[in-house]
Amino acid sequence: MRIFEKAGRENTAETLALALEAAAEKGLGMLVSSNTGETVEALLRIMEEKGLRVPVVMVSQVDGFSAPGTRALSEETRERLERAGVRIVRAAHALSGAERALSRRFSGVYPVEIAAHTLRMFSQGTKVCVEIGMMAMDAGAVEYGRPVVAVAGTSRGADTALILTPAYTADFLSTRIHTFLCKPGGYEA
Repeated sequence: MRIFEKAGRENTAETLALALEAAAEKGLGMLVSSNTGETVEALLRIMEEKGLRVPVVMVSQVDGFSAPGTRALSEETRERLERAGVRIVRAAHALSGAERALSRRFSGVYPVEIAAHTLRMFSQGTKVCVEIGMMAMDAGAVEYGRPVVAVAGTSRGADTALILTPAYTADFLSTRIHTFLCKPGGYEA
C-alpha cells in the first residue's frame, strides 16, 4: 500500500495509475468519484498512455449540491465522457443525503453520519469510496457481489484507491473493503 505524505489532488496521477493497474490485473471495473469529470478525464488519458482498458463508472454528486439549481458536470463533459464509454451516476450522497437535513435542522448527530466520520478516520477518500460504491450499486451500475476498484480524494482530485465489494445503501454495513491500494496518511509505523 502506498501512503501519501499529504492528502490532495497532487496525488491524482499516481492514485489513478495504481488503481488502473490493479483493476486491469484483477479484471475489475473502476468507480471514480468526480463531480466535474476532471478526474475521469485524467484516468482516460492514463488508460490511453498505458494501453489499458477497464470499465469505468463515474459517480458524481447530486444536482443542487453546491446551491439550488446548480450542476457541477457540464453537458459537454458528460457527452464527451459517455462517448468514451464512461457510465455516469449522479445521486444523493449515500452517507449523508436526507440524514444531513435532519442534523442541520435539529443540530444532532445521527447514525449514518457516525459511520461516515468513522470511515474518515482512514481518510476522506475512504469514506467517499465506500459511499460511491453504494451509490453505484443502488443505480445498478455495478454487479452485485463483485469487487471493484474505487477511487476518491480529499476535496478535488484523487488520493485514495481501494478494492471493495459494495453493498446497497439499505444494507451498507455489508460493504467489504478488501485492499487499500493508496491513501493519504503521512505516518508509517
